[in-house]
Amino acid sequence: MSSDRELREGAATLGLTLDDQQCERLLAYGAVILKWNKVYNLTALRDPASVLTHHLLDSLSVIGPLAREWPGRAALLDVGAGAGLPGVVIAILRNDITVTCLDAVAKKAAFVQQVAAELGLPNLRGLHARVESLTGSYELISSRAFASLPDFFEGSKHLLAPGGRWLAMKGKTPSDELSQVAAEIEVFHVEQLRVPGLEADRCIVWARKQTA
Repeated sequence: MSSDRELREGAATLGLTLDDQQCERLLAYGAVILKWNKVYNLTALRDPASVLTHHLLDSLSVIGPLAREWPGRAALLDVGAGAGLPGVVIAILRNDITVTCLDAVAKKAAFVQQVAAELGLPNLRGLHARVESLTGSYELISSRAFASLPDFFEGSKHLLAPGGRWLAMKGKTPSDELSQVAAEIEVFHVEQLRVPGLEADRCIVWARKQTA
């Protein structure tokens, strides 16, 4: 896995100061992704440098905006989490947020469970289910390149707690998708992100249910 220094410098560019434990856990998580990837196709990335930029720093880019939007305790559902991005990274940085990484593929949910055990993260769990059939209530619902915005909101709206927020990580601003979002959903901020070492467009689409 790439060096401690590169991770800290990238995080600093995002306005984050990582403590030693956070740094160790993030690097261990990257190493576990690479190890499991040899057997299970968790992600298309195969080298430590791209896991650092495309996974760890990309997910770390939401931590600052999340602190602004939701500074306190919360239950977060990461939909279509795959290898646990951004959910695992949020769980490492925010021990006041209980993170459930949901995936319809059993081996991906099992991987997140393994990560939670190996890294000692009691606020993280992997769950194998489809979002449409899930029950429960979450203050925060996130996704990273999971589905179109209308599908993401429609599929998970029954799980969003009153006053809760959606956090959808996207590449370029998805203008076509935004124009198709149902009237009951208020997209209140499209936030541009700059990810260190990543020459690609990134944004967060923040949304909530319309209040009468």
